[in-house]
Formats: sequence, C-alpha cells, structure tokens
Amino acid sequence: MMKIVVLIGRIIVGIFYFYSGLNHFIKFSDMTEYAKFKGVPLPELGIAISGLLLIVAALTFLFGIFPEVGVAAALLFFIPVTIMMHNFWAVAQEQQMAEMVNFMKNLALMGSTLMFLGIEKPWPFSFGGQKGG
Repeated sequence: MMKIVVLIGRIIVGIFYFYSGLNHFIKFSDMTEYAKFKGVPLPELGIAISGLLLIVAALTFLFGIFPEVGVAAALLFFIPVTIMMHNFWAVAQEQQMAEMVNFMKNLALMGSTLMFLGIEKPWPFSFGGQKGG
C-alpha cells in the first residue's frame, strides 16, 4: 500500500513541477517581464534555467530515477526564486500578504522535496528499479 502512496505522491508532485517548468517557456515573455520588475539579473536566462530545473526535477520524480538530481534541481530553483521573487519584506504593504503566501508555499515545497531523500532507493515503480507490489 505504501508503495502505491509514494507513487501517487510522485506523480502529483511531478506533474506540478512539469507544468510549472513548461509554463516558464509558454509564458516566457510575461515571466521575463515580471523577473525584470523584481530586479532579477539576466531575467531571460533566469527564466530559462528555472524552467529547466523544474522540468528536470519533474522527470526524475515521475520516473523515479536519480532522485538526488531531482531534489538538487528543485532546491536550486526554490532557493533563489523564493528569496528574489517572493520577498514579502521588501514590497508594499498591499502586496506583502500575497508574497508571504508564495514564500511560505515555496518553503513547504522545499521541505516536501527534501523528504524525497528519505524514500528508500530504488523507488517503488521506478524505471530500472523494483517493479512494485
């Protein structure tokens, strides 16, 4: 039963990360403009790299391969994005709540991402790993 639960969790998180990463490229212009507004240096490069990091994390979680790479990619995405894009302490009061919610959401996602390191390898139902049950 727990193996199925882990698989379902991986799929949910993987789809979320994949969609978010893909969105960086679908809405590249809009995201780049927002990154410029937030003062991100080299915003085009930042959006492209952050989108790729999310896609890498998504694929490792979905397929259950190289989980350490996926965790590292997710953390490399979350740490700068959380600090630079959701800096609730540096925005106008009317924006603080929204930024704080996103800041805290990212902290929670970082925590759940780190928990992936606690799943025994090979992950259940992973490509090249044990096959379930």
